[in-house]
Amino acid sequence: MKLLATPFLIFITVSYCFAQTGQITGIIHEKQGTSIPHVTVTVRSNTESPVAAGISDTKGAFRLENIPAGNYTISYNLIGFQAISKPLQVHPNEVINLGTIVLEPDTKLLQEVNVTAQRSSVSLKLDKKVFEVGKDVVSQSGAVTDLLNIVPSVSVSPGGTISLRGNSSVLVLVDGRRTGLTQNNALEQLPADQVERIEVITNPSSRFDAAGSAGIINIILKKNKKAGFSGQLRLVGGIPNETRISPSLSYKSNRINLFATYGIRLSDYVGLYTMQQSNRLSGTPVYLNQRQDEDRHDDARLLYFGADFQINDHNTITAAFMRNSTNDHDKTRLSYLYSGKNSVPDSSLSRSGESWEKRSYNQLEFNYTKTFEKAGKKLTVDMQYDFWDSDKDWNLSTSKILPVTTTFPMIRTSSFGKSKDLMIKTDMVQPLDSTSTLEFGLKMEDRRVNSDFIAEQQNTASWEIIDGIDNHLLYKELIGSAYIQFSGKTGAFGYQAGLRGELTHIGIDDRAGNYTNQKNYNRLFPTLNISYRFNAAANLQASYSKRINRPRLGMLYPFNELTDLSTRYVGNPDLNPSYANVFELAFLKNWKTFTVNPSIYHQRNNGVIEDYTFRDAHGLLITMPVNINKETRTGFELSLLYTPFKWLQANAELNVYHYKEQGSYQNQNFDYSGNTLTARLSSQLKFKNKLSFQAVYNFRGANATAQTRTDALHSIDLGLSKTFWKDKATLTLDVSNLFELRKFNTRTIGSDYEINQTSIPNAARYRLTLVYRFNQKDNQTVRQAKSGNRD
Repeated sequence: MKLLATPFLIFITVSYCFAQTGQITGIIHEKQGTSIPHVTVTVRSNTESPVAAGISDTKGAFRLENIPAGNYTISYNLIGFQAISKPLQVHPNEVINLGTIVLEPDTKLLQEVNVTAQRSSVSLKLDKKVFEVGKDVVSQSGAVTDLLNIVPSVSVSPGGTISLRGNSSVLVLVDGRRTGLTQNNALEQLPADQVERIEVITNPSSRFDAAGSAGIINIILKKNKKAGFSGQLRLVGGIPNETRISPSLSYKSNRINLFATYGIRLSDYVGLYTMQQSNRLSGTPVYLNQRQDEDRHDDARLLYFGADFQINDHNTITAAFMRNSTNDHDKTRLSYLYSGKNSVPDSSLSRSGESWEKRSYNQLEFNYTKTFEKAGKKLTVDMQYDFWDSDKDWNLSTSKILPVTTTFPMIRTSSFGKSKDLMIKTDMVQPLDSTSTLEFGLKMEDRRVNSDFIAEQQNTASWEIIDGIDNHLLYKELIGSAYIQFSGKTGAFGYQAGLRGELTHIGIDDRAGNYTNQKNYNRLFPTLNISYRFNAAANLQASYSKRINRPRLGMLYPFNELTDLSTRYVGNPDLNPSYANVFELAFLKNWKTFTVNPSIYHQRNNGVIEDYTFRDAHGLLITMPVNINKETRTGFELSLLYTPFKWLQANAELNVYHYKEQGSYQNQNFDYSGNTLTARLSSQLKFKNKLSFQAVYNFRGANATAQTRTDALHSIDLGLSKTFWKDKATLTLDVSNLFELRKFNTRTIGSDYEINQTSIPNAARYRLTLVYRFNQKDNQTVRQAKSGNRD
């Protein structure tokens, strides 16, 4: 009992001490009404010692808390603006709203100031870790997927799969919402320098969707703050071919913000896949050596435009449209060499494939934001309508080379899909007093996906259906949700508790009647975050959340391409979602040149989704996702940032975890446990004349399941950049996957087979990037719609 009473008494004492303090709020604008972020606000006593300090947010707002009663001086400072100092009196328990503070440009200082490169930094918020994007070389050159590869806890595979702490069950958002930019590797088309910050949310609050058992990665894009016309032009050339042209333009006045971005991408990818199989068909050993060479060509167009319109000081509407269209042309060449026990060749086959695919993703979005006289009170309404379609055709020709040359009939497959997705949501933020806030909201999303697939083989007169593969699938998903959460502060303690309810109805029907299925998932998802601030440089945070991992569409589709003669991936329409309970304890400490961020976490997953490989009646190896009983993960993560000199910055990251799976499917036992780790090292050197160099090394340790073991993976990325023309232009040379170290080596074992595979989806890539900016500060770019309550 004493153990419980002691911290309780400490808590009461601290709460009483801070109860007699005051709070100061305000908003900082330029003379023409544009908000000013990153202004340092300092409250000093008569002895000139600082009592409190803070920085204005992206909307110019600031809040200083826990200020003892007394007489002070408050000052506002930002390079390029005239500093302001004013007297201030604070009474006990007083909440002072200073209203709008206007800063005027310092013309003389602006003529003399030199723009210095910014460094990326990490901060720990109540419910997330925030990675502020600086002017690293990778932020000047590559796409968002390249930037994600240097964000703590995040990694991107060569195939574009994004993982958080080694777990790919992650929800990726842009400005707090689902978007077409996260579909079909569209993030590769978005320049990294359009990102302001990336929020890594391992235990999201109830305001976010419960999807993603690993958590949420929220990509916050930069907002245009420059009055008048501004923009930039980005040109990229690369080997293998990567040609990008991305002009952006915006116009901003007191009431309206117009923005437009257009991107063209022409990319070639070279892939190499080898496989060795050992099979026991009818008790007789059969060996297969297989090689696949892949040449992929992607043409992509990205268009995004819209406007923010400020009706008055409290009401703003936004409308925007995005279209992401791609036209892919892929060629693949496969060779198969079969042999017997003594490695004597038995037969050899060759297959050539060529595919054409067109995709079009369209998105309409609307946002209404209303603020109130009471600081912090806000109402938002968001509507988003997505519609896309895709059309893909494969032509496959096959011939036997040994023992007798034989030509087989031509095979062709065709798939067509389309989707319509309507989302409506509303959120309300209601401050209750100076230290506590209530939030609540509603959301509805209705999604319908149609898919047709047919496989045909040519005979002497016409085309005939292969194995009855001619079907149509309709997928319907309706999700209704509501949430409420309460957050506040008591002295150095911060807390946030919420509850989200989601009702999901899923229907799957096909024309042949093979996959009819109706499912309902109705669950409550509680969240809790508690933090303690030791001082301005040290924070401790504990958190809990319950999450859901719904199967992706690709996991549900039973249709499959016939490209490979020996292996095939098949979706499973009977998949169920998995649920996770996630616990975490994190600490963040900042010194002048050093930042340390250790954390420990534990995750319990029920109904986890795992790949299952088996041999069918025809000897074909099939891989399909299935639900198994459970998985647990317990890990330790450490992030370090060291800046000993202005010209040197080093980052190190380590994630070590133990995992244990339990379950079975058909005759396969999935019980397995193991340990693995991921690590990342990066450094940046800044030379004279605004020349910068960056190197990034990524390591992913070996890991395994009951069936498959994946070897360790290494990769090295380098970049060199130079800024010139009075900071209007930046030239960057970078190389990704240097020495082509990024190879996937896997070994899969079954009762009557063994498969060893090596996959190299992408060769080393060299790029030269030129960015030219006009009427922009170096830390600004063109973008985007008002985010309302989404950030």
